[in-house]
Amino acid sequence: MYVLVPMPCLFFGGGSTQFLTSRDGGGWIDAAKFLTGASAVGSFAIPIILRHAHMISTGAMFIEFTSFIIFVCTVLCFHRASLEDDW
Repeated sequence: MYVLVPMPCLFFGGGSTQFLTSRDGGGWIDAAKFLTGASAVGSFAIPIILRHAHMISTGAMFIEFTSFIIFVCTVLCFHRASLEDDW
């Protein structure tokens, strides 16, 4: 999932994260926002579903949540750095 989450941003957003916070849109921009949101929700929901089905342990689910939080923090730092013109 970590490979799939940034793909809509790369393909439809031109590699920038600024389109995610803007209200401007079009067909491809709206599709990118939807796919990014769906992948993010899937990254969070799949471990819960697997835990509910007793296919993974609780510890594995929390490890997945921790890695997802680290990934989100990385994306937020990248977004913050891309907004600054000093880079």
